[in-house]
Amino acid sequence: MYKEGKIRVLALGLIRDKNNRTFLSEGYDPVKKDKFYRALGGGVEFGETSLEALQREFQEELQAELSNIRYLACLENIFTFQGNPGHEIIQLYECDFTDPKFYQQEKIAFNEGKREKTALWMDIKTLKSGNVRLVPEGFIDYL
Repeated sequence: MYKEGKIRVLALGLIRDKNNRTFLSEGYDPVKKDKFYRALGGGVEFGETSLEALQREFQEELQAELSNIRYLACLENIFTFQGNPGHEIIQLYECDFTDPKFYQQEKIAFNEGKREKTALWMDIKTLKSGNVRLVPEGFIDYL
């Protein structure tokens, strides 16, 4: 949830598989008519560490446990979504799914609040080609 004039803190998880793919959420901005992809995760709540937020978000959205969690970087993202300005500070973690079933599913439907979303495995070479949009922009450097 974005509030005008406020910076949102997120915890996102970079998950890769043996086939040189990464697990991403598909997004769409109807104002720009723009499809984009982002690592899964979500907002850090007051009193919660970014690591706790990462684990909670994967549990809430996918009922997934994470393992081998390693902190990677802090990214800043200033953007416009649905015509509104946004500003995020992202704590990026590299991690694995504990349950191997997640590596065998090409797509997973999930709910983020009231919105229905899709997460899917995407080829890292395709992402690096620039033919699809990955957000935030600095995320590509960690693939």
